[in-house]
Amino acid sequence: MNPTRTEAIASLTTTGMPYALENGLINGRPCRFFTHAPHTLGQLFADNVSDKTFLVYEDERLTFSEVYDQAMQLANILASEFGVEHGDRVAISMRNYPEWVISFMAVTAMGGVAVCMNALWQTDEIEYGLTHSGSKVFIADEERLQRIAPIADKLGLKIIGTRHEHLGSLPTSRSFSELLAQNPSTDLSWASVSPDDYATIFYTSGSTGHPKGAVSCHRNIISALFSWELDLAARQLELGVSPPPATEQAATLLAVPLFHATGSHAVFLQSYRAQRKMVSMYRWDPLQAVQLIESERITSFVAPAAMTGDLIEAGKQTNADLSSLLSVGGGGAPRAPAQVQNIPEAFTNALPSTGWGMTETNAIGTGIGGEDYLLRPASSGRCSAVLDILIVDDAGNPLPYGERGELRIRGASVIDRYWDRPEANAETFEDGWLKTGDVAYLDDEGYLFIVDRIKDLVIRGGENIGCAEVEAALLALDQVLEASVYAVPDARLGEEVGATLYSKRDLDITEIQTQLAAHIAKFKIPRYIHLQAEPLPRIASGKIDKRALRSIAGSRLGLTDALV
Repeated sequence: MNPTRTEAIASLTTTGMPYALENGLINGRPCRFFTHAPHTLGQLFADNVSDKTFLVYEDERLTFSEVYDQAMQLANILASEFGVEHGDRVAISMRNYPEWVISFMAVTAMGGVAVCMNALWQTDEIEYGLTHSGSKVFIADEERLQRIAPIADKLGLKIIGTRHEHLGSLPTSRSFSELLAQNPSTDLSWASVSPDDYATIFYTSGSTGHPKGAVSCHRNIISALFSWELDLAARQLELGVSPPPATEQAATLLAVPLFHATGSHAVFLQSYRAQRKMVSMYRWDPLQAVQLIESERITSFVAPAAMTGDLIEAGKQTNADLSSLLSVGGGGAPRAPAQVQNIPEAFTNALPSTGWGMTETNAIGTGIGGEDYLLRPASSGRCSAVLDILIVDDAGNPLPYGERGELRIRGASVIDRYWDRPEANAETFEDGWLKTGDVAYLDDEGYLFIVDRIKDLVIRGGENIGCAEVEAALLALDQVLEASVYAVPDARLGEEVGATLYSKRDLDITEIQTQLAAHIAKFKIPRYIHLQAEPLPRIASGKIDKRALRSIAGSRLGLTDALV
């Protein structure tokens, strides 16, 4: 008789086993963490150097050894020529180029903090992120260098440019390729890094104001990586199956941005540890993705529901051989149950999987896959072994199975804090628990179901958009007297951004969207804008009645399932 999941995890995590767990403190909080895991990301990188192919980007192919050596060279350059010291922040902003991976490895291995900036941000947003994080160096591609050009002198930080054609006209201190051409040392023995040192800052949109910088230490991130491995091993024991023998190197398609924890952790870092080839795309193109899956023998793909749907449709349009694809993972936004069922039909050997996680949990939380997922397509799965989850009522009291309340989480992968945001820390953390802002329930088998959210967010294709940030940008425009931003259901992206504006003058919607583009990233700009000549409706407390506006917008657009 096969063990239950609980029994499988217990056997895999006992003393002496590769995934043995012990109790201790991370960021001063009691946690369970992995005894035999690398202590730092630098150790993880050093332990997994090989001559296998690691990074593929267009016609470029780099081995694990080549990427590692370039990262260590860059680390020495950052220290010797740019004065980066232990704990200094270094911002990275670019497309999914090899230089992103190399920069991340260099900064974290030397004891710096990698500030993984949203590459879709515009000038104002980039300025906020660099200033708020106190970054000492900015590593960016040409698109981002052009955006920072108007403010480069004011910021006064050092800049490294890559993938640029017009270096002379861009605000860059040095060229990435020229720095590595100096053939600096790969010896990083001088670096002293501990498990609880900060490693990353990822910016995440919240329900109020500017995005918040989620700060993780090395052990937070490594706990997430090992948790995914443990969950897979436990599932195999539970089903009584062994992993199939590897006849060729596993390969994954990097189609989600590295500035999200899904891209950096679930795809990049997991690939590094597993010696998996990672094939990166310049931008999402489903037909190109199908071609790459066939030519590079891609075995896994992780992306939000919108991209999975695109891939299914592209697969139907072509005669490409997609039999190498074994796993289609999800996250960031829920899949429609019909899409879950379509995955094994669209891809001969692939099974679907998904999970729930946050930037604040380093992308892990719960997970579900295979037949389990096909039987429960609305579920986000069961909790990771190094985390605890709880459903509570408005007073913070635990609720029994089946009852809806706020989801809270704690454990080894949960961030230490938000960077320089004491008010957000006080609001988000309570007695060691992180308040997720999601409304959920657990069934009697421990499967999690997310049903709503408390936070004022739009989740568009896996991107969190803070309504308050978009409202502030709208209110900064001339003649906009009141603004309310809300989620509008969308068949492909899950949700789109909608807005209702009060103005005493006729406004041009296209002009509003054009003006917003100079201040906020394109994905945040409302697709649906309704103008009215009277004040917005309010509830008894005086706040704008966003629930009513969302319902009206849904009716206006013919969407009967609008969020209310």
